[in-house]
Amino acid sequence: MAKYRPRGPKGIGGLGGLDPMAMLQQLQQQMADMEKELEEVRVTGTAGGGVVRVVMNGHHKVLEVHIAPEVMEDADPEMLADLMVSAFNQALEEAQRISNEKMAALQQALGPLAGLLGM
Repeated sequence: MAKYRPRGPKGIGGLGGLDPMAMLQQLQQQMADMEKELEEVRVTGTAGGGVVRVVMNGHHKVLEVHIAPEVMEDADPEMLADLMVSAFNQALEEAQRISNEKMAALQQALGPLAGLLGM
């Protein structure tokens, strides 16, 4: 007697012939590409008309902080702290915006798989 073998779509879990391993590898490559892009992104936050400038990458890592010499001459610690906070927050908001855009593009490319992957 022959064993019963269901005849549905080929592939694991009825994926209609799609190769889950190939899909996973493609996703991993896209994520690696996005991580590299975010590493290379540079955003700048400024405050006080540019006397304080903060440069960050897309991973929210601070790369540079510039303080104009004239700010140091006045040496008002509270004002300098306020300018620093403002510049950092501006750079952070821009880095987050770029990060969110890249993640949204990846989610769109994944289509329905994004929901399955918890994205």
